[in-house]
Amino acid sequence: MSTPTLTLVRPRASATTYPGGPEQVHQVRADVRRLLRGCPVADDVILCVSELATNAAVHSDSRRSGGTFTVRTKSCPGADVRIEVEDAGGPWVTSAPDPTHGRGLDIVRALADDWGITTTPAGRAIWARITWRASGAIGLAQPDEAA
Repeated sequence: MSTPTLTLVRPRASATTYPGGPEQVHQVRADVRRLLRGCPVADDVILCVSELATNAAVHSDSRRSGGTFTVRTKSCPGADVRIEVEDAGGPWVTSAPDPTHGRGLDIVRALADDWGITTTPAGRAIWARITWRASGAIGLAQPDEAA
């Protein structure tokens, strides 16, 4: 039996702009998963960014022809992960209650330690911060998954 090797997880940041369609959400998840390799809260972060990207692609003006949305991610091992999805804004449309839809911000609210909405020159940005809950003593080293 081999002993897993430890790899240092360093701070990472990314900003990527995607075409404004719901088919892009899969790529958002894949990109964030790669960025957060070794992060103990990656699943929570990916779920949150997926919900925010879906909202941008489906409900904002980013969904219009030629629209885009931008996903920013910054991870600070041992501290937190911050995600932000900036879209083209537009009116908040409240639809009729539906038990199968409309829970995205509720999910973000439940998983994030802090979150908010800000107005930007491009439209609006919705951000969330999730605390890096270390699986080790200080949270800077994680077992290498390839070992």
